[in-house]
Amino acid sequence: MNSIEILTNINGVPIRRNFVENLPYNPKLKLRARGLRKAGVFSEVVFWKHVNRKQFHSIDFDRQRVIGNYIVDFYVKALGLVIEIDGSSHNNKEDYDIKREEFLKSVGLKIFRVSDLRIKHDLENVLKELEGFVIENFGVND
Repeated sequence: MNSIEILTNINGVPIRRNFVENLPYNPKLKLRARGLRKAGVFSEVVFWKHVNRKQFHSIDFDRQRVIGNYIVDFYVKALGLVIEIDGSSHNNKEDYDIKREEFLKSVGLKIFRVSDLRIKHDLENVLKELEGFVIENFGVND
C-alpha cells in the first residue's frame, strides 16, 4: 500500500507531499541565481515577504532556484511546484517561455504563473488563487 505524506492543510484540505526527485541541475547557473536573488525584483520581493519562513501554510519556498538550464522565480520542493512571476523581462520571449514551461512539466513539475502587476496590486487574491491551485493539484480527496 502506498502511503500519502501530508505536508499541510489549506482551508481544511490535506495537502500531499509531492517531492520530485533527481531534478536536473546546471551548476554554471548557481552564481547567476544568487545574483538574481540579491538584485531583488520588486514584485518578487513583495511575494517573498508573504511566503518566506513558511508563512504561507507552513510551506517552504526557495527563491531563484536552478532547475536544469533554467532559473525559476520560486520553487516549493515539497510539492514540485514552480511559481513564476511574469514581468517585463518576459516580453518578446514567448517561445523561450513555452520551451521552458514544457521542460519543467516534462520533469514532473506543476507551474503557477502570475503577472508582476497582480503581485503589486492584487496580492491578497493572488495568494487565494495559489491556495486554490495547491488544493486542486495536491489536495487529498476523501
